[in-house]
Amino acid sequence: MNKKFFFASLIFLTTLSFAQRTSLPIPLNIQKAIDKGTRTLDGKPGPNYWQNKAEYKIKAELEPKTRIITGQETIVYFNNSPDTLKQIVVKVLPDLYRKGNSRDFEISPNDITDGIHLREISVNGEEIKTDGTDKAIRREGTNLFITPKLPMAPKSSIEIKFSWSFILPKESNVRMGTYDSTSFFVAYWFPQVAVYDDIDGWDIVNYNGQVETYNDFSNYEIELTVPKNFIIWGTGLLQNPEEVLSTEIFERYKKANSSDTVVKIIEEKDYKSGLVTADKEKLIYKFKADYVPDFVFATSDHYLWDGSSLIVDKKSGRRTFISAAYKKESKDFYMVAELARKAIESFSTHIPEIPFPYPKMTVFNGEGGMEFPMMVNDSSEPELQRTVHLTSHEISHTYFPFYMGINERKYAWMDEGWATMLPFDFQTANVPGYDPRARNAISFSEFAGNEQDVPPMVLSYELRGASYRTASYRRPGAAYEFLRQMLGDELFKKCLYEYINRWNGKHPIPFDFFFTFNKTDGQNLDWYFKPWFFENKYPDLSLVAKIVDGGVSVNVTNKGGLPVPVKLKFYYEDGTNEFVYEKNADEWKNGNVAVTTFLQTKKKVKKIELGTTQIPDVNPNDNIVEF
Repeated sequence: MNKKFFFASLIFLTTLSFAQRTSLPIPLNIQKAIDKGTRTLDGKPGPNYWQNKAEYKIKAELEPKTRIITGQETIVYFNNSPDTLKQIVVKVLPDLYRKGNSRDFEISPNDITDGIHLREISVNGEEIKTDGTDKAIRREGTNLFITPKLPMAPKSSIEIKFSWSFILPKESNVRMGTYDSTSFFVAYWFPQVAVYDDIDGWDIVNYNGQVETYNDFSNYEIELTVPKNFIIWGTGLLQNPEEVLSTEIFERYKKANSSDTVVKIIEEKDYKSGLVTADKEKLIYKFKADYVPDFVFATSDHYLWDGSSLIVDKKSGRRTFISAAYKKESKDFYMVAELARKAIESFSTHIPEIPFPYPKMTVFNGEGGMEFPMMVNDSSEPELQRTVHLTSHEISHTYFPFYMGINERKYAWMDEGWATMLPFDFQTANVPGYDPRARNAISFSEFAGNEQDVPPMVLSYELRGASYRTASYRRPGAAYEFLRQMLGDELFKKCLYEYINRWNGKHPIPFDFFFTFNKTDGQNLDWYFKPWFFENKYPDLSLVAKIVDGGVSVNVTNKGGLPVPVKLKFYYEDGTNEFVYEKNADEWKNGNVAVTTFLQTKKKVKKIELGTTQIPDVNPNDNIVEF
């Protein structure tokens, strides 16, 4: 056979196979990954899938009075890829506060610094000058580019050492910072090797404050030094609690780790009566965390501490230690340890019905709402529904993006959408009268169909403001919820479980999600995924109805093109009402733009209402017909 003809035929057949198996538009870089066998059209990791990792050993000290963190760090980075790496990219995220760097929102002038101070750098024992004269390093935005003397071969490792320091922000606390003179949440704080993956190579997207993280799964050994009477809460397991806690606090801590009820580990009276830590001028807290995408910690010398534990895996009996650290003034936090415990139980046994994957979770009373492996940083909230919503939302992030190594910089909807939807049942059950589904639908309707409403497949780091919020939270949260209703709980959880089972501890992309659901569901859901995630469709149904002999003739038109459920409620002249027509989003599966049906009734109809508060609709004015 002619070689040119053979290769042309091969390309044609490959293109044809893509077209036959999916109608979703696949970008060229992702098609190349499928061709190379790192990804598949079935949604499984390909036979040639790989990912890199690192081992971190960090010794750091926080000086509360100056807010300066000083650290020494050794990274052993493993190149599991088939590629030779001519440079290493390191994230230096404290440079968000560096003078001259771009940011997505204003920072207080008092928090602008020279960024992270890199005092010493060495690669495989070879020192690199940090005074700006060495061409082996280049610093741009929040990235540090290092060119080692010898390229890094496939299946090899490299050792990088840093000595560094930076000042914690005091006024502009973007996901971390200072909450009073002796209380701090420390995140995005150490030089960390960027992800090198099979889709884009090095992740060189700068951290400008809005889009979050994308990290490899790595092992951490951390030693943190603070003054006497400061407690540290951190990712991973505390290795030396008996060395840093006072005898009484240590006994309560041990009790909480096996207790099914909340234990008051540290109360206000403990600080007043004496030491809560060992009687040393400086304390060294030692933590260890294996195969996690990040490490964070928090510290205070006056926060209260509640804790208990929960059997999250009935088969193995494995427990998770769950605690809350908070200011005495934060009245809602007195219930947060128990609330967090209930949320983790719900996630483990109800939805996603996968045992909580980490050995601990700490809810720290800081500011805003932000998730990290085994820790969240939450504001105190004045209303029960906000406390329940915030706590459960942030803890649910444990599954997405941490258990699943999501690239939040590109695909924020792959974690924020799930963290919107997964707690719906829990939030409804734990706040009387609160409807989180309606809350999300109303928020989505506010922006849907406008210029600000862009498909979630537009890369997250390209979005701002309402566009980012809608594409990352509101729209995908609704899409996941209506997909669940359409498939039913049993099939939906089967698909979700398969997706999580395939990709936990790895780096899934949107097509891995789409293709896994298609394969597991046994039907092609492209008709659903395309308008929700790829197209400028929006939720807008309209109703036309007329009374005919024996009932009502009804026409529902999908003006916005987004497949949403169809629900019709009849109000009768005798004062009663009922839903007489309830269809899920697959009402629009065949591409129809309108549904006409005849609904029988012996009662006299006064009014027909289309939709509910849980179904978004940009124009509810054409959803009611009165007779």
